[in-house]
Amino acid sequence: MIGHHLRGASLAAITCAVLGLSACATTGQTTDDTSAKPSRDRTLDAGLDPATTLNPYPSTYQPLPRENFAVVGATVLTGTERKIENGVVVVTDGKIAAVGDASTPVPTGYKVVDARGRYVTPGVIDVHSHLGVYPSPGVQGMSDGNEATSPNTAQVWAEHSLWPQDPGFNTARAGGVTTLHILPGSANLFGGRGVTIRNVPSITMQGMKFPAAPYTVKMACGENPSRVYGGRNQSPATGMGNMAGYRAAFIAAREYKAKWDKWHETGEGAAPTRNLQSETLAGVLDGSILIQNHCYRADEMALMMDMAKEFGYRISTFHHATEAYKLAPQLAQSGICAAMWTGWWGFKMEALDAIEENAALVDAPEGSCAVIHSDDALLTQRLNQEAAAALSAGRRAGLNISEEHAISWFTSNAAKAIGIADQTGSLTPGLRADVVIWSADPFSIYARADQVFIDGALTFDRADPAYQPTSDFELGQPGYGLTAANVSEGAR
Repeated sequence: MIGHHLRGASLAAITCAVLGLSACATTGQTTDDTSAKPSRDRTLDAGLDPATTLNPYPSTYQPLPRENFAVVGATVLTGTERKIENGVVVVTDGKIAAVGDASTPVPTGYKVVDARGRYVTPGVIDVHSHLGVYPSPGVQGMSDGNEATSPNTAQVWAEHSLWPQDPGFNTARAGGVTTLHILPGSANLFGGRGVTIRNVPSITMQGMKFPAAPYTVKMACGENPSRVYGGRNQSPATGMGNMAGYRAAFIAAREYKAKWDKWHETGEGAAPTRNLQSETLAGVLDGSILIQNHCYRADEMALMMDMAKEFGYRISTFHHATEAYKLAPQLAQSGICAAMWTGWWGFKMEALDAIEENAALVDAPEGSCAVIHSDDALLTQRLNQEAAAALSAGRRAGLNISEEHAISWFTSNAAKAIGIADQTGSLTPGLRADVVIWSADPFSIYARADQVFIDGALTFDRADPAYQPTSDFELGQPGYGLTAANVSEGAR
């Protein structure tokens, strides 16, 4: 608004001066108002106003070369509770155009992919990955995932540590993974911002960055921060120290946000000093940055939910969440996702009370959001198998869970957990064509990803070495060029 930047002279007088309207004289307003104060330019120098630097490291991602095609003859699991035998998936300009049974028309000129006897699903989404910030294989010099220097490092961004040449991206893609959410580690109460990426070869982080995906912030409950900082004889050293640290940080962020809101509204006085730490948490308070909360125990998750009410924000996802089954109804009621393993437990006290039925029990209440995640460079290649183990455990416990429902645990629910369900995660017309063709039922231990499409572009083909990208880091390394498990190099 023009009046928001100009002080003193009335809008009517300004309008008359600009337009030269003689009729304005009858209003009694003049353009030489001696009481008018000079206007003040509230534009700050570059980098000083958080409102103008919301996305300073923008995505440069561009889809790989692609063509229009249709997959026919497969069993299709859409990620939206549908299972279609002898189905058809039509892809146009990198988007899902149509999904249906064998009668679904395939436009003239489209490439036809015969997938009879195989399965088609949305691309796999891993909501908890450290690829790129903890490369695999990795060395200490590339261990860039934990800024373990202060209990609150909300100012750091995982994307600034991300190494695109990590060979783990290629092996994840061979497991059907099309999208990854890269997080900083869990040493701190606030570990920093996470970033969502497209799993494509790239020279830069920006070339992988998922366009329009919301920023996230990593928080950590429990043993990790209290162990790291208690071991240094500083706070937090206990669970109560953890809670005090979170609360103090949100109080500071609330005050910081209020100062900037007031200055943007009134323009009075000097602008506040930009603080990257409070800026991230202010984004949590206004809902633009999503909380991804490492938290194992049910009692601690309940505390975090109460703290969210205290400060007026919401939690998107609890990660690891080995005791999520104990408060599944509360999670569903609050609209909070739980991202879990199936078989990882007992490696520390807070992970002791885990059960294989966890994901299935979390999934049971209406409105729930169960997710299978990895937190591991190897497990990310087999999220379908981890989900299959959870599905089997749930069925043994008497829960009637279909495959067309359980596929959501690493597709559509995963997309919801990190705020991208409006772009990917299901085979829904209009969404990005992230598609996996599996050799068998993806809930079978024998299933492998045969072909992987990202935005409709073929990015992995198990039968074609031309679509088995190799990281520059792998070139010339020991073992390069050798086959693994009778599969050509790159198709691991």
